Amino acid sequence: MKTAPLSRRTILKGLGATLCLPWLEAMRPASALAAGAAATPVRMAVLYMPNGVCPGKWNPTGAGRDFELSPILQPLAPHKDEVLVLRNLWNAATNTGDGHYVKTGGFLTGTTITRTTGSDLRSGAVSMDQVAAKRIGHMTALPSLELGIDPPATGVDTNVGYTQLYGAHISWNTPTTPLTKEINPRAAFDRLFRSNTPGRAAEAAKDRSVIDLVLEDAKRLQQRLGKDDRQKLDEYLESVRGVEQRIAFDAKRQSETNHSDGRAEKAVRELGARIDAYADPARVSERKGDHTEHVRLMLDLMVLGFWTDSTRVSTFMFGNAVSGRNFSFLEGVSGGFHEISHHKNAPEAMAQYERINRWHYEQFAYMLEKMRAIREGERTLLDNSMLLLGAGMHDGNAHDPHKLPIVLAGRGGGTIASGRALAYEKNSPLTNLYVSMLKRMGTPVEKFSDSTGELAGLDDANFKGLENA
Repeated sequence: MKTAPLSRRTILKGLGATLCLPWLEAMRPASALAAGAAATPVRMAVLYMPNGVCPGKWNPTGAGRDFELSPILQPLAPHKDEVLVLRNLWNAATNTGDGHYVKTGGFLTGTTITRTTGSDLRSGAVSMDQVAAKRIGHMTALPSLELGIDPPATGVDTNVGYTQLYGAHISWNTPTTPLTKEINPRAAFDRLFRSNTPGRAAEAAKDRSVIDLVLEDAKRLQQRLGKDDRQKLDEYLESVRGVEQRIAFDAKRQSETNHSDGRAEKAVRELGARIDAYADPARVSERKGDHTEHVRLMLDLMVLGFWTDSTRVSTFMFGNAVSGRNFSFLEGVSGGFHEISHHKNAPEAMAQYERINRWHYEQFAYMLEKMRAIREGERTLLDNSMLLLGAGMHDGNAHDPHKLPIVLAGRGGGTIASGRALAYEKNSPLTNLYVSMLKRMGTPVEKFSDSTGELAGLDDANFKGLENA
């Protein structure tokens, strides 16, 4: 007697915890098995980098498959065959006198935000990621997942007359409602894996690992799985536990850093591994030194969200517009990203600018490596995803919105011929890329803001665009 396929929505349950499962062979329908196809969804992430890139150091040389990565893009060398480097795209609606806020707030809407010094925000449109989330979000536990590392600033930038709130958001649920990003790794983890079960027992369960809470359910499921699926499930559970432990460790480390007067020892003793330096978003501004681990925890959470099909749409902001985030932890760098991006063509400042840019691509490569290692049938999680890393300007010194630095990783479920540098006509709409991505998400639109159609050549392995762009 044949066993019915395991539902893709099967979850592991425990008191105060729910874990969606990764894709398993047992979930493959018999029809898909016969056809040799994996019934896996396409995921989409947008990673936003503020302050642009160092001029002359981002553009690759060559076109099509015969291209060489630039110094800034060099961290992507292990993934060269899994990325598209897209040149000459721009967001026309952001070509205004404002330096940063228009380009950040309108990055995923393709519109010009309304100037305001208060909370009466108006982007002009729903962002591209939320167009997808509104149409397929009911299929997953979370319609979308918005993450970042900087808390929103609420003051007014008197230099340009905009509220700084615009610089903290790229996702817009409505033209007047941005989606708040989660900057606390613990809170983001709990949102993915903990339930809101009321009662004292559930409250006490918050002090236990989610893996321990669902272990009995996991053991029962193991009995229904084949050898390969059991191994996949073990690897998944260890990955979740690993991220959970790193969150606790990093929280403890940050608490020790932020309480160098001796209070840390007392705090650690009182709260143990559950010390959470991120519990109050305002305290993120206290975090000192290297914030690489904070970023990587957030990227790992995005990967887990995709791996378990807890969500298929996610955004991440490496920093707010005009962020004072300090990068002195990098060798040869002294100061903040925004300040250094105003390099005034000084060689020393431009060298530091380039190093900060490379750090961002190193983190992107970290995420790609994680996703490439996760199998989903005949493909990988990376194969079944689209990950856009971009900025709202090219040269931060000039606040130039032309020739945006855009990289698209993943194969979109087999619909993207990656491993190329594509050069388009000058001032090709960035929104054409959004139209193409929405189609691959199963949420097609005829037009998005100033789009003129789909972006050419994404599925054409022979397309490379203009020879001398």
